[in-house]
Amino acid sequence: MNRNLCMIGDVNKHINESVTIGCWLHNIRSSGKIRFLQLRDGSGFIQGVVIKNEVPEQVWEDTGKLTQESSLYVTGTVREDTRSKSGFELTVTAVEIIQITSDYPITPKEHGVDFLMDHRHLWIRSPRQRAILVIRAQIIRAIQQFFDERNFHLVDPPILTPSSCEGTTNLFHTKYFDEDAYLTQSGQLYMEAAAMALGRVYSFGPTFRAEKSKTRRHLIEFWMIEPEMAFVTHEENLQVQEQFVSHIVQSVLQNCRKELETLERDITKLEKVAGPFPRITYDEAVKFLQESGHEFVWGEDFGAPHETAIAEKYEKPVFITHYPTEIKAFYMKPDPNRPEVVLCADLIAPEGYGEIIGGSQRIDDPELMEERFRQHELSKEAYQWYLDLRKYGSVPHSGFGLGLERTVAWICGLEHVRETIPFPRLLYRLYP
Repeated sequence: MNRNLCMIGDVNKHINESVTIGCWLHNIRSSGKIRFLQLRDGSGFIQGVVIKNEVPEQVWEDTGKLTQESSLYVTGTVREDTRSKSGFELTVTAVEIIQITSDYPITPKEHGVDFLMDHRHLWIRSPRQRAILVIRAQIIRAIQQFFDERNFHLVDPPILTPSSCEGTTNLFHTKYFDEDAYLTQSGQLYMEAAAMALGRVYSFGPTFRAEKSKTRRHLIEFWMIEPEMAFVTHEENLQVQEQFVSHIVQSVLQNCRKELETLERDITKLEKVAGPFPRITYDEAVKFLQESGHEFVWGEDFGAPHETAIAEKYEKPVFITHYPTEIKAFYMKPDPNRPEVVLCADLIAPEGYGEIIGGSQRIDDPELMEERFRQHELSKEAYQWYLDLRKYGSVPHSGFGLGLERTVAWICGLEHVRETIPFPRLLYRLYP
């Protein structure tokens, strides 16, 4: 049978009209001769009202059989209802049952995290998880819009690589026929090559870290957005990051108010996110931490407690700039006036969500890059193509990487990053 189905998200276009919706039953309650069906179809939720005296007997009997997550077609008249969260309800006139579900495991009662994670494929149907995934999708749209409007080109780096971008050991090893290969930790080096061809580029894809970490901020598999820009300095790079993060937050505020309400997110905190963002140097951050009672030595990297303490001073994201050269990646350009620090910045989100962006101006001097290779004992054979970028038309260039899941966690106000991705990969979780 051909059906001209209406999405719940579009019922506002059909007030006082009869529509048919393909949906699932989220919940049901009865009050005498009236049944209230909480219906969902992915685009939203709506209440369907079944009045016994106004529908055929078969419709009344069929709605009495429905169980949580049963699937059906519902036909009814769209009515405005200011009491409803959606602003509308459906006066049901007909139903066609597709499947009656039995023993649906996730009920309105409380469930433990492990149970919910074991049933993640079903948990994502809940209003809260749906809201998070809708916001994630909006963030992705905002990211693409931002770069499209500024003449960036999307470039896809490889996922299988012969070496590490960061020179670390937290790599997933695999065999590439007779060679060793690794799942990518970052597409940055390849983006630098692409920027020399296309000017301004960005990648958007999965990255992998074999870190045995169980913190609320870390995933084993996560998504990174990595822009790279030719002829762009450290200062210009920070300005792009400010505009980028502000654009993402404002886009969510504009398009996802209902979802933020579902999450009970305090949007007044998000409304303050607009450039310029405050900046402090690594030196200033160290001094602040020491004066605040933290035992911290210059030359160490910041941990979660340190980032949180610094972020608590500000209502907006804060840049920490000019980290020590020794604790940052080999490709970062030293400050010409102070070579023991590099032209870099981490962007720390408010409210204890930690670093969401890391970026820097890259080394463009061929001799200095060769020296860095020797210092870090990097294989020239594996990286010869990267050294070629400094040999053939080297220019000042900068870039950064934004972690999607941490950004989603911050904007949604979530306790744990595991809820920010449809199917999280954690230290002890590969299922489902």
